[in-house]
Formats: sequence, C-alpha cells, structure tokens
Amino acid sequence: MKKIKTLVESSWFQNAILIVIAINAVIMGLQTSASVNAVIGPVLVVLDYICLGIFILEILLKLMAYGFRFFTDGWNWFDLIIVVCSVFSGLAFLKVLRVFRIFRIFRTFKALKGLRAMRMVSRLDKLRMIIGAIGKSIPGISWTAVLLLLIYYIFALIGTSLFGEAFPEWFGSIGKSLYTLFQVMTLESWSMGISRPVMEAFSWAWLYFVPFVLISSFVVMNVVVGIVVNSISEVQEQLTLERDKAKKQENEEKKESAAEGADTPAEVTDAAALESKLAQMQMQIAHIEKMLENKMTGEKNNGK
Repeated sequence: MKKIKTLVESSWFQNAILIVIAINAVIMGLQTSASVNAVIGPVLVVLDYICLGIFILEILLKLMAYGFRFFTDGWNWFDLIIVVCSVFSGLAFLKVLRVFRIFRIFRTFKALKGLRAMRMVSRLDKLRMIIGAIGKSIPGISWTAVLLLLIYYIFALIGTSLFGEAFPEWFGSIGKSLYTLFQVMTLESWSMGISRPVMEAFSWAWLYFVPFVLISSFVVMNVVVGIVVNSISEVQEQLTLERDKAKKQENEEKKESAAEGADTPAEVTDAAALESKLAQMQMQIAHIEKMLENKMTGEKNNGK
C-alpha cells in the first residue's frame, strides 16, 4: 500500500493524469465536429475509452492507497462523481452524462500549488487569483442573491396586483411577473418594450419600474462587483504571502546548503590530522619496540 501511495502522490503521476485530462478535453471537442468524425471518428472513440480507463484506474489506485480517507478530500469526491457519470454515459438515455467529464479540467487548479517547484506558478498566479476570488466570493454573492430574490418576489407581487388584468402576458401571474422583471433588470428593451406601454395605461407606473431598475441593476449588481473585487484583493494578499514564504524557505535551504558545504573542508582537515597523529604514534611504538628488542639482545649477550 505504501508503494501505491507513493505512486499516486508522485509528481510525475499527477502530471500524467493532468495531461490525460487535457487530451480527453481535446478529444471531446473534436468529436463534436462532423468532418473530423468522418475521418478519424473510430480512433477518437478508442482514445476516449482509453482516457476513461486511465481515470478509472486512477480512482482504484487512490482507493487502495488511502482507503476510507479517500472520501475526506473534496477533490476525490469531485473526481469520483465525474468518472461514475462517465461510466454510465454509455447508456443511451444517459449519454448527456458524458459531457460532465469535461469538468475534470477544473482539477488542474488543484495542482497549481504543486507546480511551484517547476517555476510555473508565476505564469498562473493571475488564473489562481481569479478562480480563488470567485470561490471566496460565493458566500457573499449567495446572500446577495437571497436579497435579490426577495426584492424580485416583492415587486412581482406588486406588479401582478397592479398590472395583471391590463397586461396578463407580462404580469398575469407570479411566474410571468418574475420573468418580466428579469428582462427589466437586464435592461433589454425594458423602456420601449415594457415600461412605456404600461405607462400609457398607468401614468404613475414609472414609480414601479424606476425603483426596481435602480435597486436590481445598479445597487445589487454593484454590491456583487464590490464583493468580487474585495475577494480578489484578499486572494492577491494570500498569494503574495505564499510567494514570500516560498522565497524565505528557499533562502533558508540555500543557507543550510552553504553551511553544510563550509563544514565539509573542516571535517576533511580533522580526518587528515587524525591520520597524521596515528601515523606518528605507530612510528613511536615501532621505535620503542626496536629499543626494547635491542636492550633484550644486549642483556642476553652480557649473560653469556
């Protein structure tokens, strides 16, 4: 299991999967062309199945490597759902599910941090900043959407009550009023197409349309823009901190390497000094042994 975990966490394996995802996206785009399908259609089908097989193998390897911990990562859930949808897209009534495989291209954003070692992050920081800002602004935008829906509902009730009988095609029901107000919010022919005909029958109708346009098209939309801009600023600060932290870590590693390199000559010198002392001690011992041997030989000669 450790070997499988090492494999799925290795940079070359992750980069290979990203390449397969990109290739699969290109294949799916080519399969939408009738002229391309007429020439290499069967080849594209085979390549598509090969890509799907690689994705299934990737999921199985991760399940073997992580076990139940596989389901604690949101990106793993994302991959699993997309691959399962792709598998069942072979059924005639579920062919539309195959299109969801293209969403795996978003998984490349998970690997952007891992690309720092390849020195590619500087080119992708802008993309990371935009994607991160969108994700960070979702909570604020969600509450703004709730407020906008409330405003829509209130004005739809008022419009249905005031103009429903005179203009049933626009304000005949809550649903029609909501759709009409959506057109008004987009400023698409709202003046000549909706508000002025209503004002011909109800001269005071501008008191209904103008406040709605101001609130929905300008105030609320500016709030959304402000939330996104603020999120971009926060993400940009976060990226700056990450870059500074990476540079600091890189400088510390360089200092450690330099310190290790400086220690090496001293260690070599100490080893050479020890060898020299050992050689001198061996010479002294040999000299003492020779003196003892000569002394013993002289005592033997005197005894004789």
